[in-house]
Amino acid sequence: MKYWLFKSEPTTYGIDHLAQDKVTAWTGVRNYQARNFMRDDMKSGDRALFYHSSCEVPGIAGIVEVSRSAYPDETQFDRKSRYFDPGASRDGPRWFNVDLRFVKKTRLVGSAALRGQKALNKMQLLQRGNRLSITPVTQAEWACIMRLLDREK
Repeated sequence: MKYWLFKSEPTTYGIDHLAQDKVTAWTGVRNYQARNFMRDDMKSGDRALFYHSSCEVPGIAGIVEVSRSAYPDETQFDRKSRYFDPGASRDGPRWFNVDLRFVKKTRLVGSAALRGQKALNKMQLLQRGNRLSITPVTQAEWACIMRLLDREK
């Protein structure tokens, strides 16, 4: 099993939306590195942190699971979608998505609390200039965050 972090603005699609929907297709990713993570590295059963970004207090808001491995993102073919890609074709899709399943909502663990953990010093999310909406999380980082969530209930 691998671990990941998915970022989303809570006003666009937050953990409460996923809690209501139970499962969602994580469509609209238009960054090649994030796409490659989904297409090449994610498998059903992988766990992920759901991170609220671009909000008053950014931070981890929940736990999710990859419930379906990568498949072509339908928004790339929809001319009415803001994610339409005229260079993509059914025979040669450029963009992929996975399905995410809600596991649980957590208390919000803000980025300041994450930065305060020595074990997370190298976490990709916390690196200067990181703008990726999907990043890998190491097993040690995952364990640190799970301890942090358990300790401060």
